[in-house]
Amino acid sequence: MTKDRRLSNRCSYALIVLLFVGVPGVGAAQAPSSSNAPATPAPDYHPSMGDLMTMAVQPRHIKLGLAGKERNWAYAAYEVSELRNAFARIARTIPQYQSVDTATLVTALTKAPLDELDQAIKAANAAQFAEAYARLTQACNACHQSQNHAFVVIMAPETGIFPDQDFRQISH
Repeated sequence: MTKDRRLSNRCSYALIVLLFVGVPGVGAAQAPSSSNAPATPAPDYHPSMGDLMTMAVQPRHIKLGLAGKERNWAYAAYEVSELRNAFARIARTIPQYQSVDTATLVTALTKAPLDELDQAIKAANAAQFAEAYARLTQACNACHQSQNHAFVVIMAPETGIFPDQDFRQISH
């Protein structure tokens, strides 16, 4: 790297630090305001059902499908557990959705297919896994239909969307 380039990089970093420190609420601690006005609290974030499904459920469903496709049973077991936990967190966060008890609805639709997935994974049975995964996917779509979101159609992933993760089973 040339001397001019190193100097330019240092100047750029210095400018970024100065800008970062100079932004109120960012960087170094700010001196207390001299006004007597109360500080406005940051608004609470209340994720919607769609937010939670997109952030917590959909990626787990995809990763579970990819792990099963690659017969990575250890990772598939992990994702089934994570998917169950995601559904439970959603039920705690949004106890009622469109006047329906979220935990009751999710349990009614997903318990059997998730249990079937557990069995398929323990048996390392790819055909059984594919059937159970298809039933789970159908359950997701049935839930969407029951909540007037039939336009949200979930399917088994055809390709991975996680370019930084290898779903193949690693042998030790």
